[in-house]
Amino acid sequence: MARYKNEYTTRNIDSLTGENIRIIGKVEGTGNLRIDGYIEGDIDYKGDVVISETGRVKGNISCSNITISGVVEGNVNATGKLVIMETGKLTGDVEVFNIVINDNGFFHGTCKMRANKPLENEASEESFS
Repeated sequence: MARYKNEYTTRNIDSLTGENIRIIGKVEGTGNLRIDGYIEGDIDYKGDVVISETGRVKGNISCSNITISGVVEGNVNATGKLVIMETGKLTGDVEVFNIVINDNGFFHGTCKMRANKPLENEASEESFS
């Protein structure tokens, strides 16, 4: 994790998919997830998701906060913040409370901003599709 030194990607990681991991199917869980490998399928995570520079996701992502340094092809539904880093590429529609796109970050799709950030206990009870 030494190469990722900024406020958006230095979170405590509970689960990690390594660079050599390829997952086909739905991923569900809680905590903080970092993806260095490839996932083809939807991700439904109760926590934060970090897609590293080597990470690739082809599917929809639902989570609390998400930081993209790799490539995502799919829709993103985050109850908090979406950050697209300089090397990040997102193709898909997003629904978020807050969005940050760094210089050279790529986003192609539509964005729907949430009016109010839900409380933590409300976020876990809501179902976003």
